[in-house]
This record gives sequence, structure tokens and C-alpha cells, in this order.
Amino acid sequence: MATQTASSSTWKYDVFLSFCGVDTRKNFTDHLYAALKQKGIVTFRDDEKLERGKYISTELLKAIKESKYAIIVLSRNYASSRWCLIELAKIVECMKDIGLIVLPVFYHVDPSHVRNQTGILAEAFAKHEKDPKINIKDVQAWKDALKEVGNISGWHVNDSHESLDIQQILKRIFSELNFKFSSIFSKGLVGIDSCVKEVLDSYLDEGSGGVAL
Repeated sequence: MATQTASSSTWKYDVFLSFCGVDTRKNFTDHLYAALKQKGIVTFRDDEKLERGKYISTELLKAIKESKYAIIVLSRNYASSRWCLIELAKIVECMKDIGLIVLPVFYHVDPSHVRNQTGILAEAFAKHEKDPKINIKDVQAWKDALKEVGNISGWHVNDSHESLDIQQILKRIFSELNFKFSSIFSKGLVGIDSCVKEVLDSYLDEGSGGVAL
């Protein structure tokens, strides 16, 4: 579905998924990725899209810049991963510079803890600050990025029906992408907007309860 906006800017991926593998690779993120893929939403996930032989940091950072949306699954160990934080800083940079749309998912973490870096997140940053291999300026940049994302409205997934949360995320992305897509093809065709919307709505609702978690 990756396509062209009205402003003629292009992107390679509809969605870039940022997540901590140890927390969500085999559960929430895996189900979310499968649901996005089922709806034809072109999604970058590191273990799916990286080309063999390419330097991982260069490829991932490039993919962030080439995406329309970034879904950040903020889980308990997200801030413990230096690579997740590097991704996060790049996502926030692209949000400010090129309009990347950021959609945070607070997965079993309190949004206020993310904003203020308290609890387990504070412990993670304390370890980074003591690591002689990590520049303290980088740690501060990561903290600033996390605070920025923590202030964005998103989804708080905590002991809820995850399939319903995933469907809400899908609906948000799918409807926006297809509004732009349908606008291109329906321009000048009287009455076609409502027809396109009806078809797209029925497609999104098709199997809406079918994401098995």
C-alpha cells in the first residue's frame, strides 16, 4: 500500500515497527505485524526486511526515514536496549524534520513512567550512564526522545484484549492511508467518495475479530 501523498512526497514503507524483541517479538508485535501485513500495509520489521550483508544500523535508520508511520511498542525492557533508544531518537528526529507520524503503544508500562523516566526506565538509564562505552550526551538525547514520545497520545495495552487494541491501531492507519489513496483516484468522479469509503470500511471490518492472541 506504500504510495504517494498529495504533496508528492513518497515513502517506501507504510509503517516502521520499533520494539524490544525480548518483550514482544513473539507476542504483541508479531500479532500486530501479521495484522498489518494481512491488510496490505507495507511494514518494516527488522527480522523481516533487513537484507543480508547490510550494516544493520544503516539499514534500519534508512527504513525509519522512508516510512510514513512509526509504531513504537514501549515495553518494560525497551529502554534497556541501546539499539531501541538509537531507533527512538531517529524516529523523533524524523517526526520533527519530515513529518513522520509517531504512534506509541504503552505495552504493560505506565505512560507517565515513560514521560518521566521513572521506575524500571530510570534503572535502565542509570545503567547506560555508568557504561563507559556510551556517551552521556547520547543518554540525554535518548531521555529527551522518550519524554517526547511519552507525551504523544497512543494506546495503553495492559491486561486488555490485545486483539481489540490491534484493530484500533489498524483502523487508524488503514483509514488514513486509504483516504489519501482514494482521493487520488476519485478526484473529479462525482459520488465515488462514498462508494470507496464503503468498500474500504467493509475491508477493514472483514475479520476484525480474527487476530488470535
